[in-house]
Amino acid sequence: MSAKILIVDDEANTLASLARAFRLAGHEAVVCDNATRALELAQGEPFDIIFSDVVMPRKDGLALLEDLKAAGVTAPVVMMSGQAHIEMAVKATRLGALDFLEKPLSTEKLLVTVENALKLTRLESENRELRTRVGKHTLVFVCEAMRRVMAQLERVAASETRVCIYGETGTGKELAARTIHEKSHRAAGPFVTLNCAAVPAELIESELFGHEKGSFTGAAQRHAGKFEQAHRGTLFLDEIGDMPSAMQAKLLRVLEEGEVERIGADKPTTVDVRVVVATHRNLEQLVESGGFRRDLYHRVVVFPVTLPPLRERREDLPVLVEHFARQVCAQNGWKAIPFSAPAIDTLKEYAWPGNIRELRNVVERLLLLAADEVDRLTVEMALPNSPRAQNRDLGHLTTSAPRSENTDLGHPNLVNGPLAQRVLEFEKAQVLAELQGHGRNVTQAAKALGLERSHLYKKCQQLGIDLQHLPERE
Repeated sequence: MSAKILIVDDEANTLASLARAFRLAGHEAVVCDNATRALELAQGEPFDIIFSDVVMPRKDGLALLEDLKAAGVTAPVVMMSGQAHIEMAVKATRLGALDFLEKPLSTEKLLVTVENALKLTRLESENRELRTRVGKHTLVFVCEAMRRVMAQLERVAASETRVCIYGETGTGKELAARTIHEKSHRAAGPFVTLNCAAVPAELIESELFGHEKGSFTGAAQRHAGKFEQAHRGTLFLDEIGDMPSAMQAKLLRVLEEGEVERIGADKPTTVDVRVVVATHRNLEQLVESGGFRRDLYHRVVVFPVTLPPLRERREDLPVLVEHFARQVCAQNGWKAIPFSAPAIDTLKEYAWPGNIRELRNVVERLLLLAADEVDRLTVEMALPNSPRAQNRDLGHLTTSAPRSENTDLGHPNLVNGPLAQRVLEFEKAQVLAELQGHGRNVTQAAKALGLERSHLYKKCQQLGIDLQHLPERE
């Protein structure tokens, strides 16, 4: 893998020999003979590694190292010196240097250092990516419609073609974009996201392109924008249809020239970024109405992909429910709770206007409400607009109706009305009777009811039973 290397040394012969050695090995080398200029170069363009001499006139390498870290430059720095001593090496390490090399330098040692720096950078990037990805960023499906979508994503991922992902809110557009990234040759690079609809119009330029320290009120330090953060990776622009018109023109320029200019900067920065966009809006209609630039439309909508809404892929619902239930239980340290077949059937009958995102929220709500199993009654309580949900405040578990463990709820008419209310009243009476009969001993009452102690506590919350103030037995 080739690297872009900045070499800082006040000796012309050293600069020439190091640059020649790196270029012969297939790397790109930029040379500089003073620390002030080196800081400007490092802030102006991304480098994979920086080699700096320690002893230089006016400002030495250790001062440069401090300035680089303060400016937010993330490239690893290797210090070099012909006057090395242990105190100097220790100070350099404490300041954040990756390595300390003693002159004269061997070509073999230099190339090994570059290779190690690239490996370290790649591992750090992969670790960050894995921490955000584990258990969260997976497309889950079994239906034919999603199989076709996945085939499209895998095919376009192998290219540099720009992709526009269409889909309703909550259908998983970011997951689709991440799939493209992970299956591309840029997978080792960063995956950076920006929701164009969520950033105020006056801040979106800074978010995308970055700014220099002091370039506007509140700019306390230099900020690298999303394009620079995504260098050699993928930038996902969600809801691009909501991008302000002025920013559309600037984005078009970046896509055409591959350069961004931070607010307050005096020159552009070259970036290597693949841009994937998404929207729930009809971009063609926006173009016709003047809300979206036609030239930008033709730049970003090269390969359109449309994600189907959840109501059109109901056969995926059981595997999605299982996937989200596993996630929620793992995150909260809960024991796994199964979903009954009638519960899944009830979920399939719902229209899911919020799509996958809404399903995930409902699954978490169901797991909070259920004791041993999620059944049809529990689902009716949790789904928006259902009679049970409208009649109860699901924001407080103490007033939420519990699932019924001993009732035949196979017929949909049995989940509402007088019968259901009698079932709930009977269940509450049975729990109270056992608690009172065992002198308020929760462990013994749970054993008599055939429940685990933790489940009885949860059941009492659901039924509105205050264990601290139980009524006296009549």
